[in-house]
Amino acid sequence: PTARRVMSAAEMISAPRLMEPVFLVEIQCPEQAMGGIYSCLNRRRGQVFEENQRPGTPLYNVKAYLPVAESFGFDTDLRAQTSGQAFPQCVFDHWQLVPGDPLAEGKLRDDVIANIRKRKGISAEIPPLDRFKDKL
Repeated sequence: PTARRVMSAAEMISAPRLMEPVFLVEIQCPEQAMGGIYSCLNRRRGQVFEENQRPGTPLYNVKAYLPVAESFGFDTDLRAQTSGQAFPQCVFDHWQLVPGDPLAEGKLRDDVIANIRKRKGISAEIPPLDRFKDKL
């Protein structure tokens, strides 16, 4: 239908961007487990923004942002890195722009966009803009 072609063409011309959900991760751990926490978060695109020692205890509270797509298996990986000394809690916090153009060739388009298009049952390739022109 004409309206569908117009909307699809408008989306392609408008320079679309992808957004991904991000967890706020709060981790409680002793000081000797801090290295394992940082290495685990760095492998998964996590960003630590706060680190506090709890008064009167040897425990630290670490707060970080972690993309939800990277959080699957995070709990077991973190426990393995810290020998079971770290205890994470994940809560949704905000949405964040995914860096890169989803229509340009590269890892983002080839991996993420192609998988989404395949899951929805449409061709994995992004159609050229000429396909949306009126044929009259």
